Amino acid sequence: MNCAETFECRLPAAVPGNACFAIVAPAGPARLDAQKASQWFAERGYRCRIYPGVGQAQGYLAGSDQQRVQDLHDAFADPAIDAILCMRGGYGSMRLLDRLDFDLIRRNPKPLIGYSDITALHMAIYRKTGLVTFHGAMLNADLLGAKLAPTESSLVAQLSGALAAGDALVHPAEFPLSSVVPGVARGRLLGGNLSILGATMGTLAEIDTQGCILFIEDVNEPLYRVDRLLTQLRLAGKLEGVKGVLVGDFAGITVAALTPLLHDIFGALGVPVLAGWRSGHCDPNVCLPMGAEVVLDSEAQSLVLAQDLFKA
Repeated sequence: MNCAETFECRLPAAVPGNACFAIVAPAGPARLDAQKASQWFAERGYRCRIYPGVGQAQGYLAGSDQQRVQDLHDAFADPAIDAILCMRGGYGSMRLLDRLDFDLIRRNPKPLIGYSDITALHMAIYRKTGLVTFHGAMLNADLLGAKLAPTESSLVAQLSGALAAGDALVHPAEFPLSSVVPGVARGRLLGGNLSILGATMGTLAEIDTQGCILFIEDVNEPLYRVDRLLTQLRLAGKLEGVKGVLVGDFAGITVAALTPLLHDIFGALGVPVLAGWRSGHCDPNVCLPMGAEVVLDSEAQSLVLAQDLFKA
């Protein structure tokens, strides 16, 4: 199923200068210094509302499934909320997929921001509503964790509507990129955490790769397990319609070590492959708009928006 075939791809409204951010915890638990968080938003002219599930813990989950999904629903439904920012990843988002009210989300399109385990929400929401979401900084580890400037600036630039069709998504020059396979391709940017992409196969969040620019990243996965996950996608037929590949950070695996595997998996497809993009479990963590149409030029080492990110 392709979003464009079933839904008009939906764009949220740009985040205003006095935006109110919902802080939710759809996955793992994390302690939040509420005063520090409120101060961080206030210093930038924003406000935040911390939802009840934040700070709760049931083992490896941030509160009950019911509480976590209720927080998401309440944040989407509340007209005072401009964007929804996830606390952290870990595990738990998949448990919410069959509980999500996609009609509610479709009626109230807002930027949802997160990565890692939040990949499950990105893919499910895109497939069911067509909404563009944001693979970007989360509150605890990234924004309150003093990560390098592009982590915050790339997120703010995209959420504020400062970028439009034809603008490049800026990658920090001090982190070299690698043109694994040269070429140019246009498609919808989809993907995220590779382990979650594998885990959601056969579910309502299964990635639809037809015509897409596939983005992948991961953490705590040795090279042989990355091979297994990519081979799973290949054997499932998920690489046949891919137009290009953007490889994010694979913590602990250098681009040089990853390159032979990328050639093995993607080389025969004849599509551009660009590696080393600083998105994921890394510093900086550059924001990416999931579901947005982009142009990937691996030889020029560029990623350019082919559409506006927000409704007029």
